Amino acid sequence: GTKKKAACPGLGLFYTILSALLFSVASLFLKKIEDVHSVEVSAFRCVFQMAFVLPGLIYYKTGFLGPKGKRIFLFFRGFFGSIAMILLYYAYQVMPLADATVITFTSPVFTSLLAWIFLKEKYSPWDLLFTLFAVTGVILIARPPFLFGSRVTGIEGSYSNHLKGTIAAITSTLSAASTIVIIRKVGKSVHYFLSIWYYAVIGLIGCVIALFVLNEWRLPHCGRDRVFLILIGLLGLGGQVFLTKALQIEKAGPVAIMRTMDVVFAFILQVLFLNHLPTWWTVGGALCVVASSSGTAIRKWRHSVKKAKQRDI
Repeated sequence: GTKKKAACPGLGLFYTILSALLFSVASLFLKKIEDVHSVEVSAFRCVFQMAFVLPGLIYYKTGFLGPKGKRIFLFFRGFFGSIAMILLYYAYQVMPLADATVITFTSPVFTSLLAWIFLKEKYSPWDLLFTLFAVTGVILIARPPFLFGSRVTGIEGSYSNHLKGTIAAITSTLSAASTIVIIRKVGKSVHYFLSIWYYAVIGLIGCVIALFVLNEWRLPHCGRDRVFLILIGLLGLGGQVFLTKALQIEKAGPVAIMRTMDVVFAFILQVLFLNHLPTWWTVGGALCVVASSSGTAIRKWRHSVKKAKQRDI
């Protein structure tokens, strides 16, 4: 018979790095857009996702609503996912790229905390330590005046915008962690494409309503901004595809650790294309958050390997 072709070693980690690069470049283009509200950018991203997912729904015959008992979970998955996207885009627009990226990497820590509260998963003293590391990193990035004094340096624009961006990034991270907990609750009973479909549809409806309320719906005046909008949609979609492929052929632990390359790319792009040098406070905060998320990923990875060995025995 014919031999089965061996899988390329490290291909999943390569996909992860490629995904991180695409997400980082999409964030850079978002910083370069001058006259488009973050909610409108989110709406365009949802349209691209719907166009990508629709053929998959038809091909796999999943339907558009999902199982009756799971629809409420799918709704909240879409609701929290769209909030996470909109607030993250807002954070990218009003604060340094590296700062916003670093804060988003506290998501694994908050996911563990929410899973402990709502799914009764184990929450060890190590998880508490990693949570404290993550909070420390966010404080070093936000630099509240009551701790660091009134003269805060190394931020974009006013401190008030920096603080708003920090709050938006933290809320986005909590919303993203909530979506992961909901996806865990649903399990494998709902197809992945259907989950993204809810995310895109609910996000688009919410964005359109918000744009009319804010009176911000308008096409960019500059042709360059229109190109950036299309590229953000394509790069975000490509990053999601490569991340999904990475998780299909590689263990979640190494993928989660390798995803911290997103922080490295954010620092490099910020220096090269935005001419904004990160402060030592930001570097210290980034190290705290990366250590926290990597520690959480390693613990989850070891726990899953241990359970797999027990099943084999």
